[in-house]
Formats: sequence, C-alpha cells, structure tokens
Amino acid sequence: MRWASFVAGIAATIAVILIVSLVVVLAGGYNIAATDRHSPLVAWALHTNFENSVKSHAGDIAPPQFSAAMIDAGAPEYKAMCARCHGGVGESREDWAEGMLPKPPALARAADEWSHAEIFWLVKHGAKMTAMPAFGDSHDDQTIWNIAAFVKALPTMSAAQYAAYSTEHGEEKERGEAHAHAEAPSPQAD
Repeated sequence: MRWASFVAGIAATIAVILIVSLVVVLAGGYNIAATDRHSPLVAWALHTNFENSVKSHAGDIAPPQFSAAMIDAGAPEYKAMCARCHGGVGESREDWAEGMLPKPPALARAADEWSHAEIFWLVKHGAKMTAMPAFGDSHDDQTIWNIAAFVKALPTMSAAQYAAYSTEHGEEKERGEAHAHAEAPSPQAD
C-alpha cells in the first residue's frame, strides 16, 4: 500500500507542475522581453540544450579541408550577412544587436569553441529563438562551407587581415605582399 501511495504522490506532483506550467504559458506569465534576462536555471537549460543539440546534429558531418580560397570566398558572405550581429576582428557588432537575447557571440573569439561541422550546421540550419537565421534555403553547401572556413579563421586573423578581405562578391582586393593566399590562416578540419 505504501508503494501505491508513493506513486500516487509522484503522479499528483507531476500533474500539479504540468497544470501550473500550462497556466503560466496560457497567461503569458513568463516575460519574454529581451531586456529581462532569463533566470539562471532557464539560462543554463537553454544554453546546455543549444550546445548539445548542435553537437549532436553536426556529429556526422564530414568537413572538407579548408583552403585560403575558401576563406577568401567566405569573407564577403560573412561581412554581408554575419558581421552585423557577430562583429569582426577589431569591429564591433551593430548597436542594435547589443539588445538581442541571447547576445550573438563575437566569432572572432568564440569560433574556436565550435568545430568546423558545428559552424556549418549552425549557418545552414540557424537556431530557434536566437535570431540566427537558417541560410540553407538560400545558399548552397559550398557557400556555407566557405563561410565556415572564414569563421574558423577569424580567431587567428589580425584586424588588418580582416579589413583587407573584400566585401564584394568576386572582387579581388589588392593587398600586395600581404595577399590573403599568402597570409590567410588555414584552419585544419576537426
């Protein structure tokens, strides 16, 4: 009999939690404003799920060997689509991106935390509730790999190297002796 009471108590507790959660959701009781930070428990749960989801979904992706040409090709895409939120080497993100929650990571520092495949997956599929769009419907895989190559190279670039990369598709900016093919970092595939 004690066992049945214990199970009934657990079931009742779960039912109460579900009912309270439903009332909070239906009443809009959880403040979703970007100006109101998540509680530590919610922030931990969301961040941990984000990291583990990306690692899990990107686990079977085999990255190509990155080249200086891929980094060059990824630069204009990054500067046109990513730099406004993520910034660049020696360049901050746009002021309006400071109000985003979660705040987009500064990839010039954070790119080392992600594998090549994880960056590819994030660019291709985006991330719900982060303002990170999915570029897979508008960009082919080669273009996304080029962006991933550029992102992985960011932590090893100087501000001058970053600035020397073109913002125009197909434009080869004159860089003299310091041409990107000679000095561009070539991150090795994970």
